[in-house]
Amino acid sequence: MSRTFRLAVGQSPAELATTQERLNWLSEAMPAVAAEHVDLLVLPELFATGYNIGDLIADRAEPADGPIAKAIAVLAKAHGVAIHYGFAEADREVVYNSAQCIGPGGTRLGGHRKLAIPPGFEGDHFTPGQGCTLFSYRGVRIATLICYDAEFPETARHVASMGAELVLVPTALGAQWEWVAQRMIPTRAYENGVYLAYANSAGIENGMTFLGQSVIATPDGQELARAGAESEIIYGTLQLDNVSTAQERLPYLKDREALGPEIR
Repeated sequence: MSRTFRLAVGQSPAELATTQERLNWLSEAMPAVAAEHVDLLVLPELFATGYNIGDLIADRAEPADGPIAKAIAVLAKAHGVAIHYGFAEADREVVYNSAQCIGPGGTRLGGHRKLAIPPGFEGDHFTPGQGCTLFSYRGVRIATLICYDAEFPETARHVASMGAELVLVPTALGAQWEWVAQRMIPTRAYENGVYLAYANSAGIENGMTFLGQSVIATPDGQELARAGAESEIIYGTLQLDNVSTAQERLPYLKDREALGPEIR
């Protein structure tokens, strides 16, 4: 029997002004998500705090087990759905642009701290993370990259080489970067033979217009589901056997060893 996994990507409204408004939106969305028999819902970069909020980042940052995580855990348990979301993580005096996944049992399954801080305001607020990890959920090996992380071919190749079958990418992609969502992200899935879920915001936040266009890309680079410019939730059923099929058909992960250490 083939392995399947039901995935949702929540393209949330950027204009939600407070953490509580964002949690309220999620709470209202969860019954419909659960009705779709979803295993996991992935939400955008800094979903819980807001992205383009300047110095409020520091005020809204909290530990990985803080009040936001506890509220997300209540929703995950109530609806039987894992929730993967972005937030500003405070670790002592350091703040990271982070994402983590809370399982339907209410426990943390895994997390990631953004590795590559892009030009712009993020450098004033966040410290880069270090390294990538995988977590396993319902038999699927899952990795997280955050926004700019996934624009480097090395990072997606790295987590695929670690055994990731599904790469979750919370993002805060502005409207001027359509090529990234339309071309680059499906290419990352194709060149590694993995599923990739790209979760963006929609609308305007403090003068920043988000592209939307969240996507679930397949191991052969096709679109399983694609959002438009407005807030919405998209769904897809992943056929996990397609990962090994794609990687056998185009064995980039194996054949790159023949390139020699000076290129790898």
